[in-house]
Amino acid sequence: MHYSATVNGRQLRFADLRILMGKASPKRAADELAGLAAESEVERAVAQQILAEVPLTTFLEQPLIAPEHDEVSRLILERHDPAAFAPLASLSVGEFRDRLLADGGDLSALAAGLTPEMVAAVSKIMRNQDLIAVARRCRVISRFRNTLGLDGRLSTRLQPNHPTDDPRGIAASIIDGLLYGSGDAVIGINPATDNLHNVRTLLELLDDVIRRYQIPTQSCVLCHVTTAMELMQRGAPVDLVFQSIAGTEAANRGFGIDLALLREAKAMAEALKRGEVGNQVMYFETGQGSALSANAHHGVDAQTCEARAYAVAREFSPLLVNTVVGFIGPEYLYDGKQILRAGLEDHFCGKLLGLPMGCDVCYTNHAEADQNDMDNLLTLLGVAGCNFIMGIPGADDVMLAYQSTSFHDALYLRQVLGLRPAPEFESWLERMGIFDGDNRLSANSAKTQLLGRLSTLIQ
Repeated sequence: MHYSATVNGRQLRFADLRILMGKASPKRAADELAGLAAESEVERAVAQQILAEVPLTTFLEQPLIAPEHDEVSRLILERHDPAAFAPLASLSVGEFRDRLLADGGDLSALAAGLTPEMVAAVSKIMRNQDLIAVARRCRVISRFRNTLGLDGRLSTRLQPNHPTDDPRGIAASIIDGLLYGSGDAVIGINPATDNLHNVRTLLELLDDVIRRYQIPTQSCVLCHVTTAMELMQRGAPVDLVFQSIAGTEAANRGFGIDLALLREAKAMAEALKRGEVGNQVMYFETGQGSALSANAHHGVDAQTCEARAYAVAREFSPLLVNTVVGFIGPEYLYDGKQILRAGLEDHFCGKLLGLPMGCDVCYTNHAEADQNDMDNLLTLLGVAGCNFIMGIPGADDVMLAYQSTSFHDALYLRQVLGLRPAPEFESWLERMGIFDGDNRLSANSAKTQLLGRLSTLIQ
């Protein structure tokens, strides 16, 4: 089925729904690189206008990637809940947008009836404020050793990476982060070397810190899923299983995974029963452009491919999902404006699909972006109800060589928006003298004593 419209005597034709989706996307480098972007703002506006008239049922009838060739497409169709979709079944994309904006209640019940392509489509015809307003009404709560995603809460991943995986350097960053109230989402290390001995050393370090100081949080070393599976078999203290995921079978194959492997890993981690208030054991990271960079996008635009990755994540009831929004580089998101838009889109789509979404508010040093751009996106995501952000010493990851958000940035966002850490972690911060009862850093003697105790980690 083709789509067309006449503008100033010129007919604009879009051969199929996949092409229409690409042309309707807000401008971004990835789609231009792939030859999928609109050639002008006029063409983009016309594509968006036509897309608004497309019935939501079309996305069930015309899969963008054929399910016989892609297990993610099969998953999307198999998991679609007709009963949950029924209240929306008569709507077009534009009418769906109107319904989302008019509905003042919790939108979480819609998730099972929506496909990634539906939410990607509606995001393409929404302003930034629309994405924020709707995402804010999607509350997604997850649990392991604490409770994440509650209303009025903002959590952080304490990311103590080190270029040589030096345990003393990592421990120093952990101390720094804890003393600024960071780490309730997870204390998560990207290992410089993904081998069994190195990853196990880091896992045991994190486990010792959490248990010794009775911190109500969880740990993760962001190794490949197969490394985590081997270490679980050897009795290593694995809390969360991490994996980068994408929105097509071929792109996931490039990561060395498929759905069956993720199911096996999840079952292994659940069997350890290391959670205390819940047992959601999976942690996924995504990013617009990952399918394109693997030449595995099937002609689908970057943002729709990203939304399809959320169908993979949703299958495994994860504790954490975050889009590493500007990490891949300016070839995919060229500047601060594109990064900001992508971050709001990803958060909106993930939340509407029922995921506990966070965002690594970040950019690479060769992008046309700076920390002021990240401040803008950080603040907007806080308003939108983002579950968690990153906490990195000085906002500068010295191992991965990119710019993200600092421990101070999390304090800023919590204070200006009146947000608090996860409740169990907040109680620990107050008990340890790190925070006072007003959600602010404390200067009392208990904190000084804790610093002395924590300092033994780097001796």
